[in-house]
Amino acid sequence: MASMISVPLWLTAKQDCSYLDDRLSQSAVIDPDFTMDTLLYSRLIEQGFRRSGDQVYKPHCNGCQACVPTRIPVAAFRANRKQRRCARRNAETQIVVKTPEFNERHFDLYRRYQIARHDKTSENEISREDYLHFLTSSWCDTWFVEFLIEGRLAAIAVVDALDNALSAVYTFFDPAFDHFSPGVLAVLWQIDSARQLGLDYVYLGFWVKDCRKMRYKIEYQPLEGLIGRQWQPISEPS
Repeated sequence: MASMISVPLWLTAKQDCSYLDDRLSQSAVIDPDFTMDTLLYSRLIEQGFRRSGDQVYKPHCNGCQACVPTRIPVAAFRANRKQRRCARRNAETQIVVKTPEFNERHFDLYRRYQIARHDKTSENEISREDYLHFLTSSWCDTWFVEFLIEGRLAAIAVVDALDNALSAVYTFFDPAFDHFSPGVLAVLWQIDSARQLGLDYVYLGFWVKDCRKMRYKIEYQPLEGLIGRQWQPISEPS
């Protein structure tokens, strides 16, 4: 494992946890004035960091280790029955990799997804600035991957290309295509792309066992989690 990189960190104020009720969360955030690049981020993600926009952070919650950074070793991955069905269902799905410039069609899909899945009440709550601030970065090599079903934009996967891995930043989709399992397809595409590029891992972000929306990551096996300072296999009890 790479040695610890010396970077300036700030500790955020405590706030309500986004994943677990009745808990407070806190993050260690790299100083926004510190110069970041893809190579450095490739080392930091190995140590449990993630990015949101240009901000690089990791959970730093007193007495709680629920957020486990995860990654898939792509050479060892084997799709389960559900994932194989998803691949077959999407045999005709078109996939196009785009650069991260602002795209009105992408933004419209993002707003509809947020309203349908994340309790946003209107499109006016979601600005272009917030969208770009969340998904894009001035220093990272980021792809916006389109999934087109019958010529219609069904989903977007935002993916960071690192030196030895791909990192799944965020996926959003048209709820009308929910039966195509676009979230599963996006992960399968990233695994396959990483293999083709000769990369070692796909980073999936945090697995939170007791949070329904974060628990799905355990379905991609073998899955590794950063527990303490060691990457080790994690799986659901049989």
